[in-house]
This record gives sequence, C-alpha cells and structure tokens, in this order.
Amino acid sequence: MSNHVTAPGSEALAPIVRRVTKRLIPVLLLMYILAFLDRSNLGFAKAAYQADTGLSDAAYALGAGIFFLGYAALEVPSNILMRKLGAKIWLARIMISWGIVSALMMFAQNEWAFYLLRILLGITEAGFFPGVILYLTYWIPTQFRGSVNGLFYFGAPLAFIFGGPLSGMLLDLDGLGGLRGWQLMFLVTGALTVAVGIWAFSYLDNGPADAKWLNESERSTLVAALALEDKVKEDHSPKGALRALGNPKVLYFCVIYFTIQMSVYGVTFYLPTQIAELVGSKVGLGVGLMTAIPWGFAMLATFLLSRLADRTGKRRLVAAASLTAAAVGIFASAITDNPVLGLAALSLGAAGFISVQPVFWTLPTGMLVGAAAASGIALINSIGSLGGFVAPIAKTWAESLFGPNAGLFLLATTALLGAILLYNSHRISKIVDTNPLAKATAEKVH
Repeated sequence: MSNHVTAPGSEALAPIVRRVTKRLIPVLLLMYILAFLDRSNLGFAKAAYQADTGLSDAAYALGAGIFFLGYAALEVPSNILMRKLGAKIWLARIMISWGIVSALMMFAQNEWAFYLLRILLGITEAGFFPGVILYLTYWIPTQFRGSVNGLFYFGAPLAFIFGGPLSGMLLDLDGLGGLRGWQLMFLVTGALTVAVGIWAFSYLDNGPADAKWLNESERSTLVAALALEDKVKEDHSPKGALRALGNPKVLYFCVIYFTIQMSVYGVTFYLPTQIAELVGSKVGLGVGLMTAIPWGFAMLATFLLSRLADRTGKRRLVAAASLTAAAVGIFASAITDNPVLGLAALSLGAAGFISVQPVFWTLPTGMLVGAAAASGIALINSIGSLGGFVAPIAKTWAESLFGPNAGLFLLATTALLGAILLYNSHRISKIVDTNPLAKATAEKVH
C-alpha cells in the first residue's frame, strides 16, 4: 500500500519563506556589504594611497586584480568544505579571517606588501559569495529564489551608498592618531568585519532542520518542499562534485559570469576617480556621497527586476536585458564629459550589472543539486571572479594603446557579449521550471 505526500504549493510556502527571509537576509546582507566594501574600498583610497606609497597605475591595477587569483583558486574547495562542516562555522570563519587581513592593509607601504595582502585577502574571502548562494538553496525554493537573491544583492549597492561616504569621511580624517586617511579606512572596515563574523557564528543555522525559530509545521513543510525540488533537479544535474566541474552547461555559465564580473569590477575599481574627474574634485566625502547615486538606482532595478523575473518566469530574458542596459550605460559614460549625463550613464550601467546577477544565479541553481551544486556554484563564481582580475588590467591595456575611453568601450563590449550568451542559454541548458514543485504534485513513499 502506498501513501501520497502532496507537494506544498506557493500559498503554503510563501509565509514560511517570508519568515526565513526576515531572519536570514539582514545578517547575510550585512556580511555582503562588508565583503564588497573590503574588496572595493581600494577604489576610494586609490589617489591618496598611490600618492603616499608611490605605487604606479600599473602596479595598482595588478594589485586590484590579483585579489581574484587567490579568491578563484580556493572557491571550489571552500564550498565543498562548507557543505561538510556546515555553513554556520564556515561563513563565520571566512569573515573573521578576511577582516583581519583587510585591517592589515594599513601596513601595505610598498608594492610587494600590497600584492601579498591583496592575494591573502582573496584567499581568506574565498568561498563567501558562492557559500551564501549555496546556503540560500538550503532555505529558499526555486520559485522564490530570484526575489530573495535580489534582496541579498542589495549588499553591493548598499556598500557604496553607506560605504562610499564612510570611506570618504575616513579619508578626510587624514592625520587622526598619526594615521593616514587610507590607513584608518582599512583598519575600521576590517575591524567591523571581524565583529560581524563573530556575531554571525552565534546567529546562523546550518539549515531548516536546525531552525528552532520555525515551528514544527513550518520546518516540515519547508524541508519537504526543498526535498521534492531536489528530486526534480536530479534528472538533469551532473552527478557529484567532480562531474559538475567539467559539465558543459556549468562551463557555459562560467563564461557568462566572467563577462558580468568584467563589467562590474572594470567600473567599480575606478568609479570614485571617474566621478571625481566628471565634477572636477578630489575623492573625499563629497565624491563619496555622489557615488551613492548609481548604487541607489542599482538597488531599485534589482528589487524590481528580480521580482519581475520570479513573477513572469522569464528569467533569461530579464537577465539579458539587464546586462544589455549595463553595456549601454558603460558605453555612454565613456562618450560624455557632462557631469549630469555622465552620472546618469554610470547609474544605468550600475543598475544593469547589479540587477542581472540575482536573476542570473537562478539559472544554474535551478539545475544543480547536492555535491554538484556545491562545486558547480563555486566554479561559476571562481571563473567569473577572474573577470575582476582581468578587468582593471584589460582596461589599463586598452587605454594605453587606444586612448582614455578605450577601456570603457572594451567593458561595454564584454557586457554585450554576456547579454547575448544569456539570451541563448536555453539552447545549451534545460533549466528547472520556475515552480518545479508544480511538476511534482505528489511523491510516493513506500
């Protein structure tokens, strides 16, 4: 005799997902803000740091990008370890160790110390982002994941909305306590990261089964929904961690994410100085406040488009359109010296390359399950992150050969290529339906 277990529908899951979101997203968001700030506040320190240390533009570009070599090398092992040891201890460990290294950047007085600490920062932060993407698959069913990913992705623009003025203010405190402004910036942001990492260890749970803040009915409903979803994904997911690493579908998403990250970091590392040049000012509190404008538009676009993607199920099209907008914005920022038009173009670019990312991640996570999800997600982020290494070097190279705007033209072209690949992703990968549970309305249990 067989019993039938009905798959919970969206109506039953929605209030549980809202409760999970309210519990997890604030702390994960804060962690991501600090992660993004610790890797990108170098852009705010660029002028002052180079003036004090004598670092050349080429050395700065190499150091800015070299972070991603250590980061990319350890992404896959980190995610596999997180799956074995649990998210709680692993995400906290990552934060505490990278916070310490970030604070030590205050002692990087020459280019070799700069290179070493940037590599160490990448090594210690490796696994944080793909770890969180994997962690959210433990909690959030696919049909809600775009919107929840979108809330998590607020971390990047918020890092600039609040972190930009914070970094600018700290730079303006040059001389306080005998420290240069850039030294204060690295010290304060690193210490904040360590403190949040300690708090996260006591706050996070490894998965729904451990969540005592959910009642028994909520826990069982959520666990059942995620288990049924995994059964659907098993039909077209690579089997095991190693097979995922060579899977053509996974590698295709690696290429797409590489183009996205090229556009992100090719702009991010130079945004404060680009805005300063537009308005004819030095990088400080004023420019820090102005850098908040593009990220405000990025937040709005991320909120609206991630929900549009979940509601319509047209995630591929929404993602491709977002990245196309990024390409247009980056291109337009290169051909104007008008402060208003330049800021508008940068706002469009930031809105595009931030809003595409939470929607993008619903595609590979919609087909990967188990150990393949741990290694596949990490590999996509790892290869993609190399875009952050290549972008500043490629930008500098293009500008040295073809003129000051050539670097932005190159980044715009790369973003457009990524949009084309996104639009055609359905040709190489059968993605899980927007609501996979609708395909598994009942599961037999013998």
